[in-house]
Amino acid sequence: MAENDRRARGAGNGAERPNVLFIFTDQQRRDTISALGNPCIVTPALDSIATAPDTSVFDRCYTPSPVCVPARLALFAGQYCSRTGNNNNNAVSVYEGEGFFKRFTDAGYDTCCIGKMHYKKDPYGPMGFRRRIVQEEMADPRDDYMKWLRGTPYRNVFDYNGQRTELYYIPQVSQLPAEAHPTQWIGDRAVEFINGAGRSGEPFFLFASFIHPHPPFAPPSPWNKLYRSRVRPAFVPEDEDSYRDLLRNRYTLDALAISPRRRELLVQHYYACVSFVDYQIGRIVAALKERGLYDNTIIVFSSDHGELLGDYRSMGKRTMLDAASNIPLLIRVPGCTGGIRHDPASLVDMAPTLLSACGIGYPGGEFDGVDLMSDRHDFVFSQYESGPAETCMAASGTDKLVWSAIGGRYFYFDSFPDGKDRFDLSLPRVRELKERLDAYMSSDRCPAPTEGPARTSPLLQEYGSFYAPLDDHCSTMDEERARMPEGYPITLGCKHTDY
Repeated sequence: MAENDRRARGAGNGAERPNVLFIFTDQQRRDTISALGNPCIVTPALDSIATAPDTSVFDRCYTPSPVCVPARLALFAGQYCSRTGNNNNNAVSVYEGEGFFKRFTDAGYDTCCIGKMHYKKDPYGPMGFRRRIVQEEMADPRDDYMKWLRGTPYRNVFDYNGQRTELYYIPQVSQLPAEAHPTQWIGDRAVEFINGAGRSGEPFFLFASFIHPHPPFAPPSPWNKLYRSRVRPAFVPEDEDSYRDLLRNRYTLDALAISPRRRELLVQHYYACVSFVDYQIGRIVAALKERGLYDNTIIVFSSDHGELLGDYRSMGKRTMLDAASNIPLLIRVPGCTGGIRHDPASLVDMAPTLLSACGIGYPGGEFDGVDLMSDRHDFVFSQYESGPAETCMAASGTDKLVWSAIGGRYFYFDSFPDGKDRFDLSLPRVRELKERLDAYMSSDRCPAPTEGPARTSPLLQEYGSFYAPLDDHCSTMDEERARMPEGYPITLGCKHTDY
């Protein structure tokens, strides 16, 4: 199909322009939807979307980066990290565009973003939306959820997303009841938006972004009891040592002293967070149906990256292993034929796919992605950091090649979960992937880190006890101290560089 025709799809023959509901989560693995093969998890709302006849399910969708900020910037820009210039949880970038959400606003859509965006350049700015209703992870006077919470009886709950730092990977029960929980608040605001949407004749674009299941895993009571008899076993390869240079985080089970039982509890609480988000998704879709908007609404569900969840004896992200890099992607386009897709996809595809579906033009070459409804990739790319700490990946629908600067070696996987490295330059397929990946890395515009602590593989370090810099809420420190009686000082500290 010609490029101009792709951009016009969805707007021809005087058809009513479709609405867009984009549901986004944080740190959700691909294998967390019951209908797609996980018998241990309860996700009726996502199951309903995934099994709809007009939903395309992409089971080989890879994040542009296995950490929040660069993955979300790649989604916003429709460009890979090598082009945005950002590949870590920092504000460094060379991207100067306005993002693809603004194209919907400029095209007359009622655009609204609810929840977390994690855009370091301007975290509370408009980001191209007509309205933003903000809920970020750390407390801030500009945060709409924090303002709302201060007007409730729960104003003295400071760690409303769960306590971080030393409890980051400790199973928790939220200090808030379900009706005041941050996940419920996003669901409530999204339902309110839909109940008022379209009354002026405008189509809408709603981006509903949940912080969970990002750690701390803190579901409200009694959702924490949903998985007492269900647990997903961890994947541990036979040759654990061979994966040291791919595990780019400090959250090893040994470092955190996570026992097998505590790992089960972490999985149960993580799943509970996913299910509580799923419940909100059900409410949001029900509101669409009640308003008669469902049949003309494109629905997208995805996440920024995954979570190891005990696989490879680690927690966290920062790795190209599938548990952290392979993310869910569901795209429901009314009137289109759906099904399971095994070709690779990426968050950079969301801009051209959604703009094309809504008949909104864009300059050729602006995006690195493709319109997934009319085109396909041979390979997609992912990146974390640059220079001596760089990890990069080229992935197809059947295999992938990973470069790790720490250790200075490539890894090749053609079965999943990534169980056996089969890198061998005598294989034509490995040489083909290496050529693609080397070309991607040579185009990298990200500045290599020039200062800071030496970056070595965490698994090669000796751990005594685990220590994490204090990561309390900077803006509420005085209030927290004021809550303590004289003579009972508390220790507080903040670090806003690694969440």
